[in-house]
Amino acid sequence: MSLILPDLLDLLDRAGREAEVLAAELQDAVAERVRPGGRLDRAALDAEQHAAHGLAWAAAYAETLRQTAHWAHALGEGFGEAEALPAQLLAHEYLSQLSGGLPMNQGEMFRPSDLGVSAHRLEPLIAQLRPGASQAVKARIVELLGEARGRPSLEASGLDETLEAIRDQFAAFAAEKIAPFAHRWHVADELIPLPLIEEMGALGVFGLTAPEAWGGSGLGKVAMCVVTEALSRGFIGAGSLGTRSEIAAELLLAHGTDDQKTRFLPGIVSGAIIPTAVFTEPEAGSDLGSLRTRAAREGDAWRVTGAKTWITHAARADLMTLLVRTDPNSRDHRGLSMFLTGKPRGTAAEPFPAPGMSGGEIAVIGYRGMKEYEIAFDGFEVAHADLLGGQEGQGFAQLMATFESARIQTAARAIGVGQNALDLALDYALARRQFGEPLAAFPRVANKLAMMAAELLGARRLAWFAAAAKDQGRRCDLEAGMAKLVAARIAWAAADNAVQIHGGAGFAVEQPVSRVLADARILNIFEGAGEIQAQVIARRLLDGAN
Repeated sequence: MSLILPDLLDLLDRAGREAEVLAAELQDAVAERVRPGGRLDRAALDAEQHAAHGLAWAAAYAETLRQTAHWAHALGEGFGEAEALPAQLLAHEYLSQLSGGLPMNQGEMFRPSDLGVSAHRLEPLIAQLRPGASQAVKARIVELLGEARGRPSLEASGLDETLEAIRDQFAAFAAEKIAPFAHRWHVADELIPLPLIEEMGALGVFGLTAPEAWGGSGLGKVAMCVVTEALSRGFIGAGSLGTRSEIAAELLLAHGTDDQKTRFLPGIVSGAIIPTAVFTEPEAGSDLGSLRTRAAREGDAWRVTGAKTWITHAARADLMTLLVRTDPNSRDHRGLSMFLTGKPRGTAAEPFPAPGMSGGEIAVIGYRGMKEYEIAFDGFEVAHADLLGGQEGQGFAQLMATFESARIQTAARAIGVGQNALDLALDYALARRQFGEPLAAFPRVANKLAMMAAELLGARRLAWFAAAAKDQGRRCDLEAGMAKLVAARIAWAAADNAVQIHGGAGFAVEQPVSRVLADARILNIFEGAGEIQAQVIARRLLDGAN
């Protein structure tokens, strides 16, 4: 008997629609609390964070279900068992959470009833989907995962031939050149070898989305997602190498002068120039408008003074995208300017061999391979020609324009880390035997593996949807934020469950799954912490509420 539910495509359509209707009802309920007189009250929004963030999560779930349904229809005859079983499991689980309690994290549940909104309308559909979440279905998903080992994912992608070929190419590259060495780099806390970075540059990793006129591949953000996921599946550090290149190239393409583009873009695209993003400060994480590091102009140069922290790949970098305050009288984002300025590559003994610049490494539990640094500037000289676009006071707006791409790329990194966790957990569960059976045969283990596969399927659909919107030139900060929010939590859940499946072995430093757990934890913090991300999503939804 088939485990695929009858009329599944219709059920997936209905799941997306019903989740969307519930999200709209929640939006109206939250709007009543935070939009007195029809205008969004920021103080009220802050006071109602739990409700507002619950709305953000509900809307993200609804979009995930909608995009899963669209993907299923688009596959046509390619929508087979490997696609149908995790899709129906995902639909049942997300509708059930929307109805009974959605975990924003391990200790914070959001329920529609908190806002006086009834989710009873979902119950008939949940009942219809329930057989699609049976133990037999979950066991079969694990069997299919075993058959699919080594492939980019369990389910068919729905990508065109070009993107599918790129996906296969980078999956093979990561399996051969990254995954076998990743844990050694992590345990030794080593930088990713320069020859690997050079090889990635030759493969076009750092110029995927840059125009061909500048040496790039001229591909879109969906290609960026595909490549980033494949590299991050091998090692999050490798998947993250392109993040700062993507940011720097976007800043230059959108705002750079002809001289700045000529000086920096070809090297960034080829990988010859390694950029680093110098934004965060000790007292300013997500609140970039409160940055204190300042630059004072002296003729054709600027002198930078202040402190920056959590700067990734800073010592080895050749180029800084540096956000500083150039208007000493300003107290918000309007006084910020962006510089793209070179620096000499450092060494372990002398990480910052530049006059007016010093700093040191921040030891971290995961996300290694590039290292994190704090930097102090004391009269560090920057040429006026390095002021992005030659425009003062535009730094915050220039940076904000890159956030969509950065968050989409972070979602892809999270999916890669989650897939790595699933790979390791599956391999261990199939090989390890207890009481005469492989661990994968035990329901509580199979359930974890099956849910990892189902959630990763949905996260891909959401991330690629956001990427496609960006490629079409549409505003997609909402979609990008949702993709990052959901994928980051999925990666952490997958890594945590992978360690649980390993048992005591997973707690050993020598086991790669311990690295994946440490790597996964950062995803819900950088590029906008989960709480900040949910706040941004809620504000976008409520700013346009009726």
